[in-house]
Amino acid sequence: MSGRFAGRVAFVTGGSRGIGKAIVERFAEEGAKVAFIDLNEEALHATANELKAKGYEVYAKVASVTDREQVETAVKEIVNQFGSLDILVNNAGVIRDNLLFKMTDDDWENVMDVHLKGAFYCARAAQKYMVEQRYGRIINISSTSALGNRGQANYAAAKAGIQGFTKTLAIELGKFGITTNAVAPGFIETDMTKATAERLGISFEELIQANVATIPVGRSGKPEDIAQAVAFFADEKSSFINGQVLYVAGGPKN
Repeated sequence: MSGRFAGRVAFVTGGSRGIGKAIVERFAEEGAKVAFIDLNEEALHATANELKAKGYEVYAKVASVTDREQVETAVKEIVNQFGSLDILVNNAGVIRDNLLFKMTDDDWENVMDVHLKGAFYCARAAQKYMVEQRYGRIINISSTSALGNRGQANYAAAKAGIQGFTKTLAIELGKFGITTNAVAPGFIETDMTKATAERLGISFEELIQANVATIPVGRSGKPEDIAQAVAFFADEKSSFINGQVLYVAGGPKN
């Protein structure tokens, strides 16, 4: 198969829907063999079948990024099936939004576990193979919420943590031909933002319109916008870009 990722193997966590699915599709369309895990069994099988019907080589498994053994088993199986692991995208995420005084221990721990523990387990498992082959691309999905967002003390802290994690891996792994970067989406139309609309008690269309009013380019983001940024970092030619956070939000964030 031709394309800029021909011969490469890409592993995306939470790859069945929304941003994760768009990333998986982008890699597949550009020649990569794709692997993804997800907890949503129905969505996982649907996405895997869609991709296989188009003739793409796919590994898909129901697994949790918060379970070290499941992560390590999946990574081992991906390498056994495809022969290498070149690109890791830590995309799996959850929201448990609430104001601080209403936030439960479970709300906090669940968000921290999926985003931070999950990224740690996956990166640690993947780097073992990347170091051996002296090549790798790790892309972590952060968020503009890392800069602070009402009702998201847990999510904002986790996504800010992802940025510190990214910069540290960039320092440690750079000498092995492995780059680590982060993409920080702004408002993107996904099931997750639909859930936000429900929490706020407004329609999804109202939420989109309210956000578009604040976005300089005058439109909301789509999952494909994030996939485009991820593909940029994953490109072989991006080898001198390392430890960076790219805000994909239709305007500046600081």
